[in-house]
Amino acid sequence: MNGLRSAIGFLTILPAAPRDAAGGLASARTWFPVVGLILGAILVAADVLLRSVDSMVTQGESTLPPLLSAVLLTVILVVLTRALHLDGFMDCCDALFGGFDRKRRLEILRDPHVGAFAVTGVVCLLLLKASAILALPQAGRLWVLLLFPCLSRWAVVLAMELFPYVRSGGIGTPFLNNTRRWQVAFALLVTVIAALVIAGVAGLVLVAVTSAVAWCVGAWASKQLGGVTGDVYGAVIEVSEVAVLLVGVFLSPTSMLR
Repeated sequence: MNGLRSAIGFLTILPAAPRDAAGGLASARTWFPVVGLILGAILVAADVLLRSVDSMVTQGESTLPPLLSAVLLTVILVVLTRALHLDGFMDCCDALFGGFDRKRRLEILRDPHVGAFAVTGVVCLLLLKASAILALPQAGRLWVLLLFPCLSRWAVVLAMELFPYVRSGGIGTPFLNNTRRWQVAFALLVTVIAALVIAGVAGLVLVAVTSAVAWCVGAWASKQLGGVTGDVYGAVIEVSEVAVLLVGVFLSPTSMLR
């Protein structure tokens, strides 16, 4: 279970193995969807708690603004993940939109400063994420909150498998050492089972959506950079989360968990 502890320690602020635990990161990607389920369960618990506390304080009459609830859940996810994936997304916005050739784009990815593309991109992304949570129908709200972090972590596992890594010694390098195909198969199996159990056919649709997003983001980044980097992995997760939430708004009424 060293891989699971390493995955939790790397992807979240939850107490687990150190982010650089020896040997653990090589098998950590196997457990990424499981970590996503843990994050989803925390979001569901937070959502239920917010509503319960509001109901108790107001004696059954809800006064918590839905927009505030959606923003709080978005912030909770950012805190739980230390904004790690947002950082990668922002770097990709600057590099892929602001660079004019492969060398310059890779230089921008290494630059710790952020530019206009990064700021604009992250504002749009967070607005879309909070707005999508706000728009989730009550009938399917909880299953989408539980599932979307799992699916987005599957998306990055797929991106790791499909596209070459171009930065020697980068943050994504440990995940690609001594990897095995069964790790990807296991991650996919966990994702599909979770999607089926939690959301039925709608869950399978969302698995397909996240897989398509992983391929599209990875293919575009590879065309611009010659491959992918750790920042691209972060972008895959963030874009996949938004995609699942947006599609989930329309699929929620068809969920088996109403």
